[in-house]
Amino acid sequence: MIRRFSVVRIAAVILAIAIPFAAVAAPVGKGVGVGSSITWQTNVTGHHSVIVRVLTPLGDTIVEEFPAGRGVSLSLSDLGTDAGDGQYNYEFIVVPKVAPGLAKKLEAARGSNDAAAVRKALKDAGIDPQYASGTFSILNGAFVASDKTEDGSSLENVETSLRDRESAPAQGATRTTPKVGVNVQVIADDLVVQGSECVGIDCTSTESFGFDTIRLKENNLRIKAEDTSTSAGYPATDWQLTFNDSTSGGANKFSVDDVTNSKTPFTVEGNTPSNSLFVDSTGNVGFGTAAPGLDLHVQTTDTPALRLDQTNAGGFTAQTWDIGGNEANFFVRDLTGGSRLSFRIRPGAPTSSIDIQSDGDVGIGTASPETKLHVFGASNVDTFAGFGTDPDGSTGTESAFNIGLAGNSFGRGAGFLNTRPDSGAVAPNPSIRIATANVTRMLIDNEGFIALGTLASTGGNPTSPIHYTNSGGSTALLTSAGVWQDASSRDAKENINELSSSDAFKALNELNPVTYTYKVAPEDGKVGFIAEDVPEIVATPERNGLSALDIVAVVTKVVQEQQKTIEALNARIAQLEAQQQQ
Repeated sequence: MIRRFSVVRIAAVILAIAIPFAAVAAPVGKGVGVGSSITWQTNVTGHHSVIVRVLTPLGDTIVEEFPAGRGVSLSLSDLGTDAGDGQYNYEFIVVPKVAPGLAKKLEAARGSNDAAAVRKALKDAGIDPQYASGTFSILNGAFVASDKTEDGSSLENVETSLRDRESAPAQGATRTTPKVGVNVQVIADDLVVQGSECVGIDCTSTESFGFDTIRLKENNLRIKAEDTSTSAGYPATDWQLTFNDSTSGGANKFSVDDVTNSKTPFTVEGNTPSNSLFVDSTGNVGFGTAAPGLDLHVQTTDTPALRLDQTNAGGFTAQTWDIGGNEANFFVRDLTGGSRLSFRIRPGAPTSSIDIQSDGDVGIGTASPETKLHVFGASNVDTFAGFGTDPDGSTGTESAFNIGLAGNSFGRGAGFLNTRPDSGAVAPNPSIRIATANVTRMLIDNEGFIALGTLASTGGNPTSPIHYTNSGGSTALLTSAGVWQDASSRDAKENINELSSSDAFKALNELNPVTYTYKVAPEDGKVGFIAEDVPEIVATPERNGLSALDIVAVVTKVVQEQQKTIEALNARIAQLEAQQQQ
């Protein structure tokens, strides 16, 4: 399965530099492209899979993973419908098999940030990540065969060169006709050339050097440095400067090759933009700019970015992160996880929008966090503000803490309007409030008293541990003595009618007292009534609760009527006793 990523045009030099850090293709495999496909002839065994990444001329990245035992190849259709003529860079990554035990060692070492332990675990397991890189070309809608090597020079060029040399002997000297492969001049002394020099089979006697001091001229250009050191301990790596690939469809490039170790640590492709890599006199490095303003300066016309790409060739799970920025945001993108933008900062974000102190305290909106998380902002219903003093030292906003969205808020502080509820003055003692639609629904003052209903909404101070006032002005309280005081003001009531004796007796007769326990407290026995079984006159609309005052009213009416009966009977008894005494 191919995973295609339409990447933002990260400065081309970043990708150009990243790819050549792989080994030259020989130790891993060689890509051969002909017609409608390109195939890599792999030289590895005992691996888990092979990953091929291709960078198209348009800047897109195409990735395909091939399990061990499957041929490694790409077709034109794999490169997408917009694949056109041009040069394609590829990277060839061999993913090793990682045993479960090794995976655990690597995970533990990674968790403890122990790079040495990671290297040791990989070395002990014999895992040496293998890479290859190179290029292929598409011309007229077909892969160019890359296994053909260009000849050094044509015989005609050689003959022309020889004639030129023969007809132009050095000043003051007689030159004999050289023979290719036979005449080799050895100079056992210093050589000074006070002029320009052309080296290569295609040099002629009519060279116009201009400002060139040394010119290389033939179709396969290389400058090789062979170190002949043989004594132990002396460096002996051979290096080579390579100018362009020698195969059909190869890259137009300049590269530095580590010949001894078959690696190409540095490459610059032909037609690379000016100032792709620029180091100024102060040591600042510019990517895409000749005026780097800092140690590292990346400049491009659209979203300068940096890609952090961990392959699974070293035994760890592959993961790719992008860090970039543009006019919309600065972001961290989880490319592996579906290009999620897990972290973003918008242009114009205030100073210290996020500020982490040396002790680990995090400030949001403040550069002086006083707790593990200190969020500070304006004290109003639409803010999210946190504990702590105002960073500018002003009074009246100390210890503010409000969480709000569109008028729905929870907060601690001097009230949402930053005023004391009872006087309108700046509040010296904070409170906790909960609000919806810009209206306070609950207030807890600094004594722990709770205000609910209209008392809270108007900013009134509670006078009891729980203080509720409704829109009709009725107030219910939980007093300091722990007694519940129901609201019962005439001013809050209407349709007031006397309870009839018959209704009261009927209700009392229908009340069925029971004993019970609550399921959450089975050890606590109670005596009372079942809400679903009480008569209608004392039932609540939902029939899942009871008002003790309703039942008290029924009992009171019955007792009053019974008291009247008792008084009448007492009067009758007194009358009968008086008659008997006569």
